[in-house]
Amino acid sequence: MRSNSFFSVIRVVTAACALAALTGTAHAQKMAESSAETRFQLDLHVPDAALAAFLPAGWSPSVATQGPAKDANLRAVFIDRLTINGPDGKPIGSTGSNRLAYLVAPVKNPAGESVQLVIGGLTEEPSDAPGPFGVYQVATTHRMRRTVESGTGGAVLQSQDWVFSAASGERLELHIQFEKGTGNRANPADVKFYSAKNPGFYQISRQEQVVDILRNVTTTPPDRVKKFTFKATGGSYTKLFDGTQRVLSWDDIVWINRSVLLP
Repeated sequence: MRSNSFFSVIRVVTAACALAALTGTAHAQKMAESSAETRFQLDLHVPDAALAAFLPAGWSPSVATQGPAKDANLRAVFIDRLTINGPDGKPIGSTGSNRLAYLVAPVKNPAGESVQLVIGGLTEEPSDAPGPFGVYQVATTHRMRRTVESGTGGAVLQSQDWVFSAASGERLELHIQFEKGTGNRANPADVKFYSAKNPGFYQISRQEQVVDILRNVTTTPPDRVKKFTFKATGGSYTKLFDGTQRVLSWDDIVWINRSVLLP
């Protein structure tokens, strides 16, 4: 029979190996920034052929066949980056915050990984263009407004208005009013975001968030959307949004905390 000291040595060696693996992973990743944000996300289905023109060679759509993201091959995400901080904790950028909208597609890379591909975006911060993914354009027109109204009836109504347009014609615009809910807190996750322009580049978004699904055509939760319009037009977006696009899910991301890591 092996002694207790033998198993103690095994436990120590195992723990040391696990620590070494974690340390190696930590050393392999470099913190770029962290941010606290609120977002509104639309899950969309756009023409497959139009989307294919944005995908690098060897990449393919990774479209869910069930669940709340069923059939979504593109997302339009409107983002209020409330605070942006560098690895030293200090604000970065001209104001330490930013507002933008971007288009991101769920895809599989040539290695077969399910990842996110950033194919376009409009940002109000000039220094953020073309941005880390090389696809952001400066929004020469940009507006964002959120209002919250509570009354004696108990319901809380929120309105959001987002407008971004570039000099070259690209425009992303969202106007929505909805009844607020509580939302679900997702488990922390690491998500890889790749560049459509330079597919060899990616960031790791280590994120935790609360999502409130207001309307969904697949899971059909109680519909809390009161008013809604969405416009995406112009320039390089014309073929993506040719009038046949469909909105599949309306998601209020109440808050998201992110750490952006470089491999």
